[in-house]
Amino acid sequence: EVDLSFATKLYDAKIMPKDILTITVTCPNNPDAASAFNLTVQSGNTANSINERNTFSSQIQLLPYLVTNEGYIDFPVLGQIKVVGMTKEELENYIAGRVQGTHLKERPIVNVTMSNYKVSVLGEVANAGMYTVSTGKVNILEALAMAGDMTIYGDRSNVKIIRENADGEKIIAELDLKDANIISSPFYQLQQNDIVYVTPNKVKAKNSGI
Repeated sequence: EVDLSFATKLYDAKIMPKDILTITVTCPNNPDAASAFNLTVQSGNTANSINERNTFSSQIQLLPYLVTNEGYIDFPVLGQIKVVGMTKEELENYIAGRVQGTHLKERPIVNVTMSNYKVSVLGEVANAGMYTVSTGKVNILEALAMAGDMTIYGDRSNVKIIRENADGEKIIAELDLKDANIISSPFYQLQQNDIVYVTPNKVKAKNSGI
């Protein structure tokens, strides 16, 4: 029997050290005031059009935030914010509350995205490599599907997950894909920078030895 009681809560990725975050703050009724809370830089001058080669304008480029090893980002106006352990939604609500409470009368719209949410799939799969996850959520089965599924030499009873936690500690877990209860494992949903390694089965190991 498979325990599905945990499935009532949707998975949300936690922000980790070395994550790259893109954060935008907008306020429809006061865009100029909201712009102070966006980390931007002016890019090089570019021509407005082919017919106006001598007319140039600078473009504003949004810069990403790199989470420090201690779990902080340096946010405009608000200063240092400890973001490690927060979900995307929690950080959005936190920034919106701080900005509204001290600088703006209305609640701004805050959007946080993880720009470096990647997982690596190695071993006995059709297309080993590193895969970017735009949704910020991927489970072990979806990751294997992205890699073209396991080869006939993959051991479905021994798929390893290599994970580094927020303290830098590396953890290796073994999953048996033939066991339906893997969906209740804390390693079923992959975290950013997880490494999935599909070990070879006995047939492949024997052939390699020969």
